[in-house]
Amino acid sequence: MNLALALLIGITIGFILGRRRERRIRRSLISLEDGLRAFRDADFGMRLASPERDPAGTVKRLYNDVANTLRTQRNDIYQKELLLDTILQRTPVAVVLVNAADRIVFSNAAARELFARGARVDGHEFREILDRVVVPLRDAVLAGGDGIVTVPTAEHEETFHLSSRAVYLNTQQHRLVLVERLTPELRRQEVAVWKKAIRMINHELNNTIAPISSLFHSARRAQERPEHRHKLAEIYETIEERLGYLRAFLESYAQFARLPEPRKEPTVWADLLADVHALYDFRMDGRIDDEVRLDRAQMQQVLINLVKNAHESGSDPDAIVVKVQRVPDGSILRVSDRGRGMSEEVMRQALLPFYTTKPEGTGLGLALCNEIVEAHGGRLRLEAAPEGGTTVTLWLPA
Repeated sequence: MNLALALLIGITIGFILGRRRERRIRRSLISLEDGLRAFRDADFGMRLASPERDPAGTVKRLYNDVANTLRTQRNDIYQKELLLDTILQRTPVAVVLVNAADRIVFSNAAARELFARGARVDGHEFREILDRVVVPLRDAVLAGGDGIVTVPTAEHEETFHLSSRAVYLNTQQHRLVLVERLTPELRRQEVAVWKKAIRMINHELNNTIAPISSLFHSARRAQERPEHRHKLAEIYETIEERLGYLRAFLESYAQFARLPEPRKEPTVWADLLADVHALYDFRMDGRIDDEVRLDRAQMQQVLINLVKNAHESGSDPDAIVVKVQRVPDGSILRVSDRGRGMSEEVMRQALLPFYTTKPEGTGLGLALCNEIVEAHGGRLRLEAAPEGGTTVTLWLPA
């Protein structure tokens, strides 16, 4: 009887203790469930109490350790994001991030000022914002890739360097557009380039005048000595050669400085391109039978320079394409090659007078092309082709 009573009491106590333990485990599971829900909602501030006799104490302490680590990492990321946002907002380069649906997901202050006069643009369609921008800049941004574009303003022209890249954010493809205003830098570089040009001209003059002075001295001595007079013809020929070189050197610079106003006349693209094709091989494409009003001699010089540059870039002649396209407000001509292309640094300075990467170059080819196109009321744009090479686009008004 006593044994049965003791057994009954033991079972009762075990049952009560088991129920208590079950309740503690259930409470622990509920608190762990709440903690995991907080994780799901990116809330890492929740902590779980873990008494010494708690059967889930080890799991709760592990949860608290993970929560501390995640909270610290999130704070570090947040601080870095704040630093990055501060840098992007203060940079003079316009930065726009566009998602696959053409919605702007990020823009800095420079981008808002450039594209919307300071108004908020995040969440808007990028194409809608670009429709409010002047045509040359809008077309250049829509074209993508790297390029330089000059935009006329009320006071002066502004030059921009554009870069467009595909980036992935949260496994989704986005487009990152960077637009850098080059005008102040170009003006600073232009002063430096003019100084370099003056030093170059001075150097060439000295290199010609000094030998000529010496040759005149030799001619005077030969004139005085009958036995040396046979050398006079050679001396005079050398003097004429040096003067001819100097004349050609100075003429190349003078041509850029005294570009006359274009004398526009009706011209068929096919006739103009045929003249250039006689000098350099290339492929023609598009509406070459269209007529356009331009200065034939000046535009011929532009095309000669561009096609010659394409050949010197190492491009195969079959890969050099001159394409003509009619647009509502005028004509577009593109000269594309598959040569070495231009680095970003070279593209930034390509339109500067006297800037060149060629050992024997004068640095006037592209600058002269730009001057002629602008004198016709048109625009010239350089673009780096994604697959290699360069595309030069000319727009001429109707």
